[in-house]
Amino acid sequence: MPYLQHIGPITALIAGILILIMPRLLNYIIALYLIVTGLIGLFGR
Repeated sequence: MPYLQHIGPITALIAGILILIMPRLLNYIIALYLIVTGLIGLFGR
């Protein structure tokens, strides 16, 4: 699925912009990233 290659950079860009606007959001973004990464690691890609 070639369109999935663009999800990472687009997500990073959106997260960066949101963190600039609302720095408090950083905690939630990092927590969500860690949870998703952990789930992908446990259940495969």
